[in-house]
Amino acid sequence: MASTPARDRRPFSERWRPTRLADLVGNARAVADLASWANAWSTGAIPARRAVMLVGPPGVGKTSAAVALAADRGWTLVEMNASEARNQSAIERVAGRASLTHPLEVVGPSGRRSRTLVLLDEADCLTAGRTTEGSKVARQPVGLRSFLEGRYGSVKALNTAWGLTPDSKARPFESWSSLPKSPGNAAWGKLPAARRDLDDWRDAGRAEETGDRGGMGAIARLVRTSRQPLILTVNDESPLQRYSPVFRGSVRTIRFGPIGLAELTGRLRSVARAEGIALGPGVLEGIATRSRGDLRAALNDLEAVALLPPGTPTPELLGTRDLASDFAGLTEELLSRPRYYRSVEVRDRLGAPPDDLLPWVEENVPWFAPDDRHLDAALAVVATAELFLARARRWRTYGLWSYATELLTGGVSLVVRDRPAVGRGHAAFPRFLIEMGRSRASRAVRDAVVGKLGSRLHISRRKSRELALPFVEALFGMFGRGRRAGEARTVARALAAELGLSAEEVAALLGVEPWSPAVREVLPAADGDEAEAAEEGAGSDADASPRASRGGSTRPAVQRRLGD
Repeated sequence: MASTPARDRRPFSERWRPTRLADLVGNARAVADLASWANAWSTGAIPARRAVMLVGPPGVGKTSAAVALAADRGWTLVEMNASEARNQSAIERVAGRASLTHPLEVVGPSGRRSRTLVLLDEADCLTAGRTTEGSKVARQPVGLRSFLEGRYGSVKALNTAWGLTPDSKARPFESWSSLPKSPGNAAWGKLPAARRDLDDWRDAGRAEETGDRGGMGAIARLVRTSRQPLILTVNDESPLQRYSPVFRGSVRTIRFGPIGLAELTGRLRSVARAEGIALGPGVLEGIATRSRGDLRAALNDLEAVALLPPGTPTPELLGTRDLASDFAGLTEELLSRPRYYRSVEVRDRLGAPPDDLLPWVEENVPWFAPDDRHLDAALAVVATAELFLARARRWRTYGLWSYATELLTGGVSLVVRDRPAVGRGHAAFPRFLIEMGRSRASRAVRDAVVGKLGSRLHISRRKSRELALPFVEALFGMFGRGRRAGEARTVARALAAELGLSAEEVAALLGVEPWSPAVREVLPAADGDEAEAAEEGAGSDADASPRASRGGSTRPAVQRRLGD
């Protein structure tokens, strides 16, 4: 009796990943640009831009496009994704070696030159600093004989790979026992093939780096020196572009956007037909609308619906997918109805790291907890989650994000109350973020003063902020007070002129508004220049206000938005 083939148990998102560029859904312009960049590599010469950066939200086909490109061209694919250690040593060992040592003259079946496509997935999550001992894990030491036997399998294969013949200077090995435990000064240890294997053997015995520290610098060097095509996939290109100008001028940027509703619905319909999934009217359209252009999320929802028994109210079960900024809705839900939330669900609903969710939960827990006992239990869970986040930031072990997310959502939700709350109200925006937004301008002014002090005193910004700024603030604080007010005024004027302080910077040191008379006393020449300009700029939006003409003085408009 013939055995039935094993059922493919991979998730829909992996089972139906396109294998050709022509099968990708949506983003036709981006796919065409990617193919054009790949054509430059097919000529045999190295193009001016060796790397391409695929930018876009999750689930729109960035990684699938890179995998399909390698399959279309017959290229070897070397992929490093976010689940692997992608620090400096790992990237140089895997991606760096693949980008430099792969032979360029191998011709594929189609007559085109074979390449090795190096894919670095989610490159914007890497960090710039070098690796530290705190992110290393000790490995079990491996003997040279065991290492080479595991790599080649037989002594004959080893002799062939190293080019050892009876006529060569280094004699071939007769058995594994004739291979010494260390190369020493043997002639075979100087052969290029043997030296590469020895380097790999030494790396195998070193401590393994588990974090991502130093990865960004390794990628920057890879972009400049790679002899093979390099693809970076990112959700946001700004971390890379801020780190090095090489990511702005030497990398081609291709943007992927959310997949259109019609294309998304058509793809879901074809997958449902192939999987034999029968759904009611409007279900596929509802899944496509809920995913908001995220094909991976839509396929996950379709797979979840396929497991439901017939007659289940699918739209009510799926609900609606929130926007990436809908922290208030999720916070209100988890603090009002005790339920366990999985990190995958939270990621799909918000698309943001748990650091952004922490201030929302921390701010609203006291308002939703029914009594002190539940409040204490909920805050203890929040504190544990914050500890995980601090360790993730410090050691670059972002696997702790999943624990922190589940603690901030499901953990807090289960302990903050015993039964659902009705009409509890809406979650409030975190006051900490409001205060940070309001103080942005004042912090920028203080940073400008710190920079001027550090430049004049030839000290770092850190020392300027810790040592020089408090002294200057104390000096300006004596302005107009006590018996030595006149002396303090004279010193303040000389210091402002020496540093070239503006009216806003003097006002920040004095603790007054830029249009205050005290500012004009420190900057007498500013009556017609900076002070008046500051006054006009501050009062430009207040001319329509009744305050603008009261007493002939100009006042700034009241801040009405966080952006102001």
